[in-house]
Amino acid sequence: MMKNLIAILFVGLISFGSFAQAKIEFKTNVIDYGTIEKGADGVRTFEFTNTGDAPLIISSVKSTCGCTVPKKPKGPIMPGETGEIEVKYDTKRVNPIRKTITVISNADTPTVALKIKGLVIDPNKTSVLEKKEKSMIEQ
Repeated sequence: MMKNLIAILFVGLISFGSFAQAKIEFKTNVIDYGTIEKGADGVRTFEFTNTGDAPLIISSVKSTCGCTVPKKPKGPIMPGETGEIEVKYDTKRVNPIRKTITVISNADTPTVALKIKGLVIDPNKTSVLEKKEKSMIEQ
């Protein structure tokens, strides 16, 4: 009797796991900021759709550093619905942007790496490089 009950529960768990599955599909896994000026708007959005047949729950969204602040959706994303992960990069930092945002969810691909890239320049300081190049050519 006990063996039958365990077998039924086990089969039930397997069939539940294989039939209902959330799937996360991002429009793009990379956002390129291009060349932006220091202090520009650093907010970008990764859009995704739950293409599975179970509610999608994003449990965590982490960045590789404090200069990038991601925001995850609060509630579950139902099958067929879209959601977004907002990423805010601190554009006061003048340097190339190469950051990874890790998304952890209950989807069939539980961990997805999103990337942001680009270059933040200070328009007041780029002229120094141009002056150096000109003076070297003139010599």
